[in-house]
Amino acid sequence: MTSPPELLAPAGNLEKLETALLYGADAVYVGGEQFGLRAQADNFTLEQLARARDLTRRLNRRLYLTLNAYLAPGEMDACADYVERLRDLELDAYIVADPGVLALVRAIDPERELHLSTQANTTNAEAIRFWAAAGVKRVNLARELSLEEIRAVRKTTEAELEVFVHGAMCVAYSGRCLLSAALTGRGANRGLCTQPCRWSYALMEKTRPGRYFSLEQDERGSYLLNSRDLCLLDQLPLLVEAGIDSLKIEGRMKSRYYVAAVTRVYREALDRYVENPHVWRPLADWRRELESVSHRPYGTGFFLGRDEPQLQPEDGGYIRHCDFVGEVVEVEKDGRGEVVGRNRFFPGEVLELIGPGMRQARFEVRKPAAGDGSSLSVVQPNARVWLPLPPGARAGDLLRRNRSEEA
Repeated sequence: MTSPPELLAPAGNLEKLETALLYGADAVYVGGEQFGLRAQADNFTLEQLARARDLTRRLNRRLYLTLNAYLAPGEMDACADYVERLRDLELDAYIVADPGVLALVRAIDPERELHLSTQANTTNAEAIRFWAAAGVKRVNLARELSLEEIRAVRKTTEAELEVFVHGAMCVAYSGRCLLSAALTGRGANRGLCTQPCRWSYALMEKTRPGRYFSLEQDERGSYLLNSRDLCLLDQLPLLVEAGIDSLKIEGRMKSRYYVAAVTRVYREALDRYVENPHVWRPLADWRRELESVSHRPYGTGFFLGRDEPQLQPEDGGYIRHCDFVGEVVEVEKDGRGEVVGRNRFFPGEVLELIGPGMRQARFEVRKPAAGDGSSLSVVQPNARVWLPLPPGARAGDLLRRNRSEEA
């Protein structure tokens, strides 16, 4: 087997970037304060990008910045100024979609690697050759391609190929949705999507203003515009064997816990496959871990070549089996650790500690104390407390509550 594919994780802020790297990402993609398609994420200032660059360089990982918005005529000068300021950071790559932005980056920062965003909806090798001639090194293939189509593309191009393997999917073709702009004036292709595909709708007849009729698919309502979340964990060997260079996880708007849980599963699965592909099989523990994060029902999208694009999950809402309640920031030799609360938890509760490499352990919360040693009857969000932790706990581990065990 050739070298294994890169595992590429999302990071909506510096804290999530640190988590993605700790939990096994080979590379991380982030957004700056301008010209990305997740304008509502925390995103990175130039100073934070510099800190992120220092960290990834020290760990021998890679850092990619999204510049994948489509620009209006009056925005090119501002984008050029932004790229000028980015140049000294020497990021590993820019992710672009707009040909004008691509040309601008090549003119200002010609040494920088260029990756083509999924927003360009690239579906064939001829298109890849076109983009390669323009300076693109890697193409994120359109999510509408099946495995057989991906294999056909791989046979006819030398460009690096990247594929989304996990996360939310837009109802529109390659994410090029007009609903948000039409209904709210906030354009999805400008990074301002309000997700109207997730709203609850009713019908109103023209001659009966103010009278609403329910729009129901079944007893739970309507979810005609909802797409399932993508999960290609079981198909990971097929992607590796197809010659994909990078496996990408969606989720710059998702939580730190999501980044940790999903990244560690795909890290473990990929490492086990590389170690012994002949005996590899998806483990039930991996699937349970992916079920623990907030998600919609999982599906394989278009990957297996089905005509039905899986736009109607069992219900329109999120599924979440666990709550992220705390982060370990320090562990003493006696096993007591300092924890920052993220959600409330109580003495006597059974929590689970998770860490990189699929480490995890259940434990009962005993004797949480404030920094001055005073005992606490509840640990509040953002509180810094000390409590006994399971053996092997380390800084960077996360604490979660199984929702089925809530009182």
